[in-house]
Amino acid sequence: MIQSVRLIALLSATFVLTIGCSTVPETGRRAFNFIPPNQEKAMGLTAFQKYKETRPVSSHPEYNAAVKRVASRLVRVVDIPGAEWEFVVFEDESPNAFALPGGKVGIHTGLFKVVQNDAQLAAVVGHEIGHIIARHGGQRLSKSMTVAGVGAVAAAAMNRSENVSDSQKLKILAAYGAGSTVGIILPHSRKQEIEADKLGVIYMARAGYDPREAVNLWVNFAEYKAKNGGPKVPDFLSTHPVDATRIRELESYIPRVQDDYRRASVTRTLPAS
Repeated sequence: MIQSVRLIALLSATFVLTIGCSTVPETGRRAFNFIPPNQEKAMGLTAFQKYKETRPVSSHPEYNAAVKRVASRLVRVVDIPGAEWEFVVFEDESPNAFALPGGKVGIHTGLFKVVQNDAQLAAVVGHEIGHIIARHGGQRLSKSMTVAGVGAVAAAAMNRSENVSDSQKLKILAAYGAGSTVGIILPHSRKQEIEADKLGVIYMARAGYDPREAVNLWVNFAEYKAKNGGPKVPDFLSTHPVDATRIRELESYIPRVQDDYRRASVTRTLPAS
């Protein structure tokens, strides 16, 4: 019976994966996402509007000016058809930022305790734009829905069998839930974070920001968390990779975008004709 459950789950997952693959721009990674882009965008716009209605928006002149400067340069080097770009600074002491489909980016005031210049801010905003470009929100939703669906198929198959006791069913489903979370959903999220880091340095380089500042940003974050008692969650149980992992990945990737940075720097220094 257990072999039958595994076969049903495998066939269901194979079917969904076959019909829901797309390619991430820039990185070329094949991604599983069966949420239509227009539906992703609609969900993003709705969620961002609700967020603005329930969270205080910052009027801090320096923070807003910095975000406007950086965002205006970054959006010129990315291509999201139909994007309704909006960059909002929210009053929140946590050093964080987030992105939603449709071109919506939120930046917490607490982030300015970590970023030290426009280039480091561009690394954060570029990272968030990377999430939008790669459609990570739709991918996560697709993955979670598939895991839940396969689990439901397996549960239904076991419920129809007289050869599996109730205690065995509970053990199998518990193992499936834990295994799918640690083995599929969390690594998938960490992979997205690293991909967004790389997309971020691509865009900041093309916008004329030194991509090496992305590494300095994560050094700042590590120091901030060390001083403020950051979370001690093991890497394999975290949705985000540890800072050392991010720094290592970025250091190995940055040489690939240095030419983009040099070209952008030359273009920005040329006199207007």
